[in-house]
Amino acid sequence: MAEQVLLASAERQLFVDTLRRFLEAEVSPYYDAWEEAGIWPRSLWHKLGENGFLCVDQATEYGGFGVSFELSCAIVDEVSRAGFAALASSISVHSDIVAPYILNLGTESQKQTWLPKMATGEVIGAIGMTEPGAGSDLQSIKMTASKDGDGYRINGQKTFISNGQHCDMIILATKTDANLGARGMTLFIVDCNKPGFNRGRNLEKMGLHSGDTSELFVDDVLVSGEDILGGEGKGFSNMMNELPRERLILGVGCVGAAQGAFDLAVDYVSQRQVFGQAIASFQNTRYKLAELKTSIELNRALSEKYIQQFIKGELTSAEASMLKLAASEMQGDVVDQCLQMFGGYGYMKEYRISRAYVDARIQRIYGGTSEIMKELISRSIVDVR
Repeated sequence: MAEQVLLASAERQLFVDTLRRFLEAEVSPYYDAWEEAGIWPRSLWHKLGENGFLCVDQATEYGGFGVSFELSCAIVDEVSRAGFAALASSISVHSDIVAPYILNLGTESQKQTWLPKMATGEVIGAIGMTEPGAGSDLQSIKMTASKDGDGYRINGQKTFISNGQHCDMIILATKTDANLGARGMTLFIVDCNKPGFNRGRNLEKMGLHSGDTSELFVDDVLVSGEDILGGEGKGFSNMMNELPRERLILGVGCVGAAQGAFDLAVDYVSQRQVFGQAIASFQNTRYKLAELKTSIELNRALSEKYIQQFIKGELTSAEASMLKLAASEMQGDVVDQCLQMFGGYGYMKEYRISRAYVDARIQRIYGGTSEIMKELISRSIVDVR
């Protein structure tokens, strides 16, 4: 892997300022309409790519900037803080989950085929793990990939797939040998234009409305052995190895979103008058803000620590799970208490804090529920065999 460049703080801030201007011009005026529509236009992906906001920590030979993972974190943090949680989630799936799978596990041919186009937004990536009967327990998946000459035929169904409506390529988790349990799982890179690949509903969700989330149906899709990602029978172990980055970036997004909700609350209570004085002048409000600020900063410090460990190749699965658990639970608490400060107005859709509230709820579920995080963390502490 090519050595990544560490950006100076001034360079990073310049990049973030450019992203902020992009969001103000290309996202903010249209986001409410996209939320109502349940999806944003494909052209947004192209604009993100054209402006250099996708797959930034890939090597330059694959279309990235060859910079540190910190810059990818800065993107998710800023987009989340701006209140565009659905966009942050979709970008992180594309840039911080799908692309690294190919970068870390793929052949040179696979990298050259997909990564440069992912960086430009020409190809949108998705990953198909979850099925109607298999969520956190990935060993229970039913999708099969059966040998057919030199290739394989894939059959099955996936659900809750982020970027499912827009994706051009998807990494599918399959069973190539149902008798081998985890050792019988294999990942495939599948071109979504192949016959037999069908998109189902764009699912209606409680939050993250503009982020397309889909059912996918795979009916006798023929792939070649060259489409295997990371080796036959190695799918489960490869997924486990990639999960720390996924949970780390989820934690980063939680901190950013919590900060955004906090900023909204501070602005509101500083202006809203009750009994002839600003809500912020009441001791209870000020103390509550102090508590929330402390919670956000504690989680930010933990995320920054773990980002550095990840860059050094030292982040463990348990540590990533701790951040995901702590930050998602913190976000839920912070957003709930910030909405309370708005009173009845906080319950109105026209106020951004209401969207922050419903968008936050999924954070304790996807990427591994809080309960699964606790189980994984506890296994690193005590031997339960």
